[in-house]
Amino acid sequence: MSLPSRIDRGRLAFPPPETAGPEGIVAFGGDASPERLLLAYGQGIFPWPHEGYPLLWFSPDPRFVLELTSFTIPRSLRKTIRKGRYEIRFDTRFADVMRACSRVPRPGQRGTWITEELIAGFTAIHETGFAHSIEAYEGDELVGGLYGMSLGKAFFGESMFALRPDASKVAFSTLVAHLSRWGFHFVDCQVYTDHLARFGAVEEPRRRFLARLRHALEQPTRVGPWRRTLSPDEVLDEIARLEGRDG
Repeated sequence: MSLPSRIDRGRLAFPPPETAGPEGIVAFGGDASPERLLLAYGQGIFPWPHEGYPLLWFSPDPRFVLELTSFTIPRSLRKTIRKGRYEIRFDTRFADVMRACSRVPRPGQRGTWITEELIAGFTAIHETGFAHSIEAYEGDELVGGLYGMSLGKAFFGESMFALRPDASKVAFSTLVAHLSRWGFHFVDCQVYTDHLARFGAVEEPRRRFLARLRHALEQPTRVGPWRRTLSPDEVLDEIARLEGRDG
């Protein structure tokens, strides 16, 4: 097993992501301050806390990425979106979405990697307009959603949760439609999951991901707060355009 570099809390710097070992670990230590998080994501590195270890920073190879033009949804989800069962809002309850994501049980996972330190760091970034939440409501109840970070024309998806059927999927589909309209290039999904593979995300070599990231960061960042502007029908029209067919 390779030995990752230790990060000095007093210095904002990371080793090159290409130096990550087979496990994808670039470094350990440091903190989840807003400045360090923004620096990490801009270099294709993300934090992934593991209980009993210092804060670990990853840049896996391969990387799991959703190119927007590869996005696809099943017919059943299309019907749910069209019916408007869930109201989708952007950036109204960021910290609540993070905490909800931290509480959802996940197969094969004990506890949560979404620590109080990460919640504080990401919430501070949200307040500066670089981190965003996409929320699904049933009436006034928050029943699903996701959060992530936006830099240049890249969106870094972090986690999602659902308390009702398809709530997070509707939120994610609505987000992708907006990202497409805004000219984003891709969603970084970090590591493989069956859930996101069904939407069209695929693994790609880290070197290709880093090159795409550099290109995306050449474009200006759409700083928040974001607002939902597309109706359910417009969301479906945009998804149909991405899929290369009529809505």
